[in-house]
Amino acid sequence: QVQLVESGGGLVQQGGSRRLSCVASGRTVSNYAMGWFRQAPGKEREFVAAINLSGGRTYYADSVKGRFTISRDNAENTVYLQMNSLKPEDTALYYCAAKTGYSGLYYPSNYAYWGQGTQVTVSS
Repeated sequence: QVQLVESGGGLVQQGGSRRLSCVASGRTVSNYAMGWFRQAPGKEREFVAAINLSGGRTYYADSVKGRFTISRDNAENTVYLQMNSLKPEDTALYYCAAKTGYSGLYYPSNYAYWGQGTQVTVSS
């Protein structure tokens, strides 16, 4: 069992930056592939980014590629999402999630553990 707590959300102007953090407790995060997902009002939860256990491979949704960077610090049991050049369409509740295994990183149903989410609002 692993517990995840996200932080770093808030209100930011278009073009600005924000870094989200996800701290894990209960079990070491190095046992899990980690993902970030987001959900805007009235929309389904969607994949944003994922990172494998070692941090050597990263994956991004096309909508954030080149603007967002996922990273992890296994020693600190923390995963980060650096968000640059933010757009109003990035406004959503952002969730951190953990899964075992190496496949299916794009699909929220494959993740066993979820945080409560942190709200990011981008003003135009």
